[in-house]
Amino acid sequence: MSHPPINVLFLCTHNSARSILAEATLNHIGHGRFKAFSAGSSPRDNQQPNPLGLQVLRAAGMATEGLRSKSWDEFALPDAPHMDLVITVCDNAAGEVCPYWPGQPATAHWGYADPSAIDGTDAQKLEAFRQTLHAIRRRVELLVNLPPGSVDKLSLQREARAMAPTEQAA
Repeated sequence: MSHPPINVLFLCTHNSARSILAEATLNHIGHGRFKAFSAGSSPRDNQQPNPLGLQVLRAAGMATEGLRSKSWDEFALPDAPHMDLVITVCDNAAGEVCPYWPGQPATAHWGYADPSAIDGTDAQKLEAFRQTLHAIRRRVELLVNLPPGSVDKLSLQREARAMAPTEQAA
């Protein structure tokens, strides 16, 4: 018997780097069991995914078509996909008051440093995106490999929160 995919929304402030990396990664390795989305609490006007993020995703063999920066308000609308899990990936978004999510999905925070905030050479900036993608992928792999019995709402929240970076788990 086939189950509908587990919908996961990754949130950040501008939805241009970390949340986009997480969306693409989960959709790439989620094997249809998961469907990822991303959004920002306050994307800038005409915000686009960071080109370095898209470059790193393509180099890792992940699809970038359809990735776009968008407001989290899209996912609070009545016709929006129902979310099972909402994960903040930046500390700013984690501290903000989120909209009401229909169905009260499980929540977790996986904080990552912003790779687009790195000052340095183009090579250093690209490396920051690679490192962030690598860190996100490690955590997403843990999520994808949860046994099917671990994806009810309470278990999903407990497991996703346990995957938080060590410094965030305290």
